[in-house]
Amino acid sequence: MFPAAFDYVRANSLDDVFAAFKKYGTDARVLAGGQSLIPAMRYRLAQPAVLVDINPIGGLSYLKEDSGALKIGALTRHADIEFSKLVRDKYPMMADVAYVVADPIVRNRGTLCGAIAHNDPAADWTAAALAARASVVATSAKGSRTIAIDDFLVDSFSNALQPGELVTEVVWPTPDARTRGAYVKVERKVGDFATVAVAGRLTLDAQGNVAGAGIGLCAVGATALRAKNAEKTLAGGPPTDERIAAAAEAAAKESDPAEDTRGSVDFKRDLVRVLVARALTTARDRIKGSKS
Repeated sequence: MFPAAFDYVRANSLDDVFAAFKKYGTDARVLAGGQSLIPAMRYRLAQPAVLVDINPIGGLSYLKEDSGALKIGALTRHADIEFSKLVRDKYPMMADVAYVVADPIVRNRGTLCGAIAHNDPAADWTAAALAARASVVATSAKGSRTIAIDDFLVDSFSNALQPGELVTEVVWPTPDARTRGAYVKVERKVGDFATVAVAGRLTLDAQGNVAGAGIGLCAVGATALRAKNAEKTLAGGPPTDERIAAAAEAAAKESDPAEDTRGSVDFKRDLVRVLVARALTTARDRIKGSKS
């Protein structure tokens, strides 16, 4: 199929974007990587009257550490993250995600900010962002505001952006030596959306007890989910195999999968249980490795 007719605006600055928003209102959609928007337009699931192309805008593609966080610009591609030495060395959970997003063609064009804004419940970045306690910077002509990822993900393909706003940055907390995470994914074939995927993060105190945990579940709800009860199960004690298994069981109960061509509800809950245990065990082992 072919997209419905649309107009095209080439934005050379954020002011151009805001001017287009003012002129066209909600009929305008931002084009960054286009790896979700363009296929949706081809099938007429999305029919924007105007595409506002932000690719010509300078200064929106970056990975930089500042104030205890990694800041990722709106035009930073998945591949930029995948091949970043900084990410591989200090943000292993991010590296896990970047490696399994779709395929190299998509990773070369698609953006982290765009994927999070699109909020597909089976996409990879949102679950990891929940586990990491990331936040989103929304910018409009009036200025910028920072939105916690838990508040940003409203519903399937829906987010907390207000009219006239776009995502200009994602802020990802920098893990210290006692914090590590992992992302594990089951897919029908390489490059597919997740059947189920899990992001797990652990922070240990000086005694080796869990001081903080993050568990994000992908493709088992209307949006990516935080398994909050499972996180609480881990708190206050050492991350033993038994405690991790209890957290995995709690996460499976918190998940809300739907039966589809990828599997039954019970099958997906079993996957949640297995993958949560695997992600948390990997996170625990990575903490041990970072201190050795």
